[in-house]
Parts: sequence; structure tokens; C-alpha cells
Amino acid sequence: MIKHADISTEELKKHFKNKDICFGGNARLKIFGLLTCRSGKRMKKENRVFFRSVEEALQHGYRPCGHCLKTAYQQWIYSTPK
Repeated sequence: MIKHADISTEELKKHFKNKDICFGGNARLKIFGLLTCRSGKRMKKENRVFFRSVEEALQHGYRPCGHCLKTAYQQWIYSTPK
């Protein structure tokens, strides 16, 4: 997990270009999604984090976005203990 506030713009662009970062997340809400998601683009820089994979995001306790990852979100809902 990479915090947006802890990385320079140049380093971030390099990670995007090399496709090292595939998902973004909101640290306050513990939600992750695609980098192109409308919801993710509105969050504050200090709340934004980046992940290399779905597995990494789930290991950190984040849930899939209900907008851009609908199928994964539905699976997450039904697999979460109630």
C-alpha cells in the first residue's frame, strides 16, 4: 500500500506508467476501486492510497467499490459474516 501523500508526483507517474499501481483506495472509508472510478477521483489526497492488486487491498482490510467493482462488491457482501 502506498499513501498518496507520501509519494512524489514523478514517482506516482512512473508507477502508473509501469502499471505497478492498479487500484486506488480511501484510507478513511476502507474502500478500493479502479483508478478511473468517478468516486475515487473526488477524494482528498491525504485519504488516497494505492494498491498493486485486489489481494493487497483485501489484506489491508479494504472492501471493493460498489460503483466500479460491482461484481467483487456483491461477492464481498455475501462473504462478509453478519
